[in-house]
Amino acid sequence: MQNKFSLKYYTAANSPLGVSGGHGSIKLSMDELNRKTVEEFKHSDKTPVIAVLENIRSAYNVGSVFRTADAFLLEAIYITGYTCVPPHKEIKKTALGAEESVDWKHFANATEAIITLKENGYKVYAIEQAVNSLMLQKIEFKVDEKIAVIFGNEVTGVEQDTILQCDGCIEIPQLGMKHSLNIATAAGVVLWEIVRSRIS
Repeated sequence: MQNKFSLKYYTAANSPLGVSGGHGSIKLSMDELNRKTVEEFKHSDKTPVIAVLENIRSAYNVGSVFRTADAFLLEAIYITGYTCVPPHKEIKKTALGAEESVDWKHFANATEAIITLKENGYKVYAIEQAVNSLMLQKIEFKVDEKIAVIFGNEVTGVEQDTILQCDGCIEIPQLGMKHSLNIATAAGVVLWEIVRSRIS
């Protein structure tokens, strides 16, 4: 039996609504997204921001952070402790190839990562609810400032010993009951807030 519903897909170029899309918008095709190849990504000027993952138990969360890091052209991801590292099937499932494009390094613990970061001129912040934390929406970083942000374990957060080695804590304002976000969600919120002022 022939399908009586004929589907036609449009690109921005051949949309019957015109380029502006009228009151709506037309999704861009894969060709129109101008996606970088892995090689192009590797040779692109990076955003001087590094995400540090401390003892993340879910490989799916790790993969999600890789995908976010790719979206924002981050310098790298530093993986510490027992956090899973690529290649890993669960990282691959959520990273969707970003584990191939984003540079990463593994450190035995967060202390080793922090030492390396500070030697290379990065300011290091723990993403945590803490006394005297800086509220995310009030922070203003310079465009070329080197920033590293540490995301902690899904249950225990960033270790206290790690916090004491940081330049400060950044807190995401939360208005509801839980006052808790999944690490992959928190990474998306924080990294976008840091990166958005650097996009021209």
